[in-house]
Amino acid sequence: MLNNKKIVIVMPAYNAQATLKETFDNIPKEFVDEIILVDDCSTDKTVELSCELGIKTIEHKENLGYGANQKTCYAHALELGADIVIMLHPDFQYDPRLIPSLASMIAYDNYDCAIASRMLVGSAKNSKMPKYKYFANKFLTCFQNFFLNKNLSEYHSGYRAFSKEVLKSLPYEKMNNDFVFDNEMLALIYFKGFSIGEISCPTKYFDGASSINFLRSCKYGFGVLKVSLLYRLAKLGFKNKLFG
Repeated sequence: MLNNKKIVIVMPAYNAQATLKETFDNIPKEFVDEIILVDDCSTDKTVELSCELGIKTIEHKENLGYGANQKTCYAHALELGADIVIMLHPDFQYDPRLIPSLASMIAYDNYDCAIASRMLVGSAKNSKMPKYKYFANKFLTCFQNFFLNKNLSEYHSGYRAFSKEVLKSLPYEKMNNDFVFDNEMLALIYFKGFSIGEISCPTKYFDGASSINFLRSCKYGFGVLKVSLLYRLAKLGFKNKLFG
């Protein structure tokens, strides 16, 4: 807890058995009030391990997608009375020890949302991010900064924190159930006038870390372009389903 704010960690999981314990062990528990794992119908023993570790575990009986997993995460975190919700992937790609830094940015009213960026001060290169991911990230971020008129270092990190006010204001139940959900979240946060801060975050790339394949990455990329264009159109007065 920071500044009397209840902090809830949510972990959207799919086949995370190999990395879950290491992720959980590195969470600074003294700053965290609750930890939730939502399993999206894994085929390994993620659920069993999560329960053994004493994590509040919620199961999807069928695979609903990464975005749908987050929807369940946020709904349950708010039900627990969270003031700050931090999404941490259980694949140990992001460093859990940065949780206090992310939470502090919101707890002390500096920002409404905080992102752990892989693109600040050379974090991506130092972490050996695959080149195609690095250049795709750079291109999409430049495109989105132009159309949103913002200046984030990246929009694609999966390690992020939200105030309860942000989550309660977003119509996330109506949003995409796949990976572009992440991008819709940030665009909507800006659209509704909230602020987003960033910290630098080294990231690990290894065989056990979750990653989407090339075709799904392309689908995500086109989804990002669409979100950016819809945002700009809405700002010009042409309302749409996402930015109504």
